[in-house]
Parts: sequence; structure tokens; C-alpha cells
Amino acid sequence: MDVRTSIAAQNYAKARTAAAPSPGTGGDSFAQLAGSFADTLKQSESVSRAAMLVQALAQSQLAVETVTAVRDKVVEAYQEILRMPV
Repeated sequence: MDVRTSIAAQNYAKARTAAAPSPGTGGDSFAQLAGSFADTLKQSESVSRAAMLVQALAQSQLAVETVTAVRDKVVEAYQEILRMPV
């Protein structure tokens, strides 16, 4: 056997083992990626719910302020009517 082919075979064996995937990284990494994605979705859903709650609270506060302003105007108009001479 030629020395060059022996060296080439050794180098090929080293390169093959270096390029081979390490055991346990194929399926586990995908499972971790899927779990991470699911966790990110859960967090974004909770943030969305919190934002919707804040928006609903702001809308209800605006509605209460509007009703209060209308009520004040109605009471003021009623008082003006009562002050009118008959």
C-alpha cells in the first residue's frame, strides 16, 4: 500500500468524524426549538390579553366620563329651566 493513500484514508476518517453530527442533537434540538416557539407564543398571547384589557379599561373610562359630562349638562339645563320666571 502506498503511503499517500494511507495518509489520505486517515485524513478522510478524521474529516468524516469531525463532520458527523454529534449524537442526540438532531431530534432534541428540534424539540427544544418547538418548545421555545410555544413559550414565545404563550408570552405574546399573555401580552396581547394585557393590552386588550388596558384598551377595554380606557374605553370604559371614556364612556363613564362621557356619561358624566352629559348628566352634568342635563342637570344644568334643568336648573336653568327651574330658574326661569313663570
